[in-house]
Amino acid sequence: MSDIKILLAEDDDNLGSLLKEYLTVKGFKTQLEVDGDKAYRAFKNDRFDLCIFDIMMPKKDGITLAKDIRIDNENVPIIFLTAKSMKDDVLEGFKAGADDYLTKPFSMEELLLRIEAILRRSNLSSKEKITEFQLGSIKFDSNKQSLTMKDGSEVKLTTKESELLRMLCENIGEVLERNYALKAIWQDDNYFNARSMDVYITKLRKHLKEEEAVQILNIHGRGFKLLV
Repeated sequence: MSDIKILLAEDDDNLGSLLKEYLTVKGFKTQLEVDGDKAYRAFKNDRFDLCIFDIMMPKKDGITLAKDIRIDNENVPIIFLTAKSMKDDVLEGFKAGADDYLTKPFSMEELLLRIEAILRRSNLSSKEKITEFQLGSIKFDSNKQSLTMKDGSEVKLTTKESELLRMLCENIGEVLERNYALKAIWQDDNYFNARSMDVYITKLRKHLKEEEAVQILNIHGRGFKLLV
């Protein structure tokens, strides 16, 4: 990860220094700025692979900063740090173009997991999209939203089943983070959507049960993993 460059904007000196030190130790080139104006100038003058912005900052708050950056760059991933757990702030952040958010206080390990998941997704989205996946003897076509079984019969999937299976296939052998999948497919990681996703996982397992080589594992506290 030594080539990954992160722009960190945090006006709390202690937290900013701590985050920069942690990310640097983890192999990221990290530039720390203490207000939104300085962060915007830094972004204009250099290339960054990911941005981490505190929402409450002097001179230019994180949401305004994200909106300004989105005018110049639609794709760079942005994670918000917020001391508030107010739903309005979170929604405003996503409207401004955020990819994820963390509510303070948070663990450094959780931040690292979010960063790794976003970078993995960014890498996937930059590649040509694959639409067909072979799951043992079962073929999954995400465009047609269908499974072709070993005997040639076809099983039609709902849109959410198809989206969820596609995400599992794109992260095959790796953990698909629960929060990411919820935000990507349901736009919200609330309790009711989480329960809904569990139902769809159960349905996918039933569809795939005739192929013993295929498993969808629960990874406790994190998400799911597709093994073939």
